[in-house]
Amino acid sequence: MKILAFVDVHASMTALKKLEEKAKKQKPDVIICAGDISIFENHLDVLMNKVSRLGKKVLMIPGNHETPVVLKKMCSFYENMTYFNKKIIKINDIYFIGFSGEGFSRTDLELEQFAKKIKSEIKGKKVVFVTHAPPYKTKLDVIGKEHCGNKTVTNFIKSNPNIVLHICGHFHETSGDEDKIGRTRTINPGPWGKIIEI
Repeated sequence: MKILAFVDVHASMTALKKLEEKAKKQKPDVIICAGDISIFENHLDVLMNKVSRLGKKVLMIPGNHETPVVLKKMCSFYENMTYFNKKIIKINDIYFIGFSGEGFSRTDLELEQFAKKIKSEIKGKKVVFVTHAPPYKTKLDVIGKEHCGNKTVTNFIKSNPNIVLHICGHFHETSGDEDKIGRTRTINPGPWGKIIEI
């Protein structure tokens, strides 16, 4: 499966143009937005319309610049856009899990509870995990010289080795970077997006 993933567009028309070019050239099977398409929801309707015109199935979670209620409602206006925060979406044989996260929080009790709830459902399945916040102690969560990511995200990945790919963002400083947690690739695709094959 070919995925076009992106995050932290923050209303950049240049970034959306780059995404459009990648979608046309690479023909991904699915597009994933890991949050922060807008700047505090300003012109969110225009931005969502542009993403919908990429012409593929789009899975979206909110970042810290979108509220879950508003983004969920906006996704409902488009047939090809699916809000999947705190949900599992199955496409072919791959299970996509969306969980926005707590921004700059180091731990997330809600994710811990969610992980227990879905444990049996994803056991032995091929999983793509999408969060806005980056995992703790990786190349993706370094600000200055300090690791500022989410420990619960890291623990969830470590306890589920069947997660083949993790997509995140939030920290613009690590845009485009990639790391590994065990066998799991973890990627911040940045606003211009990245094609990932699994």
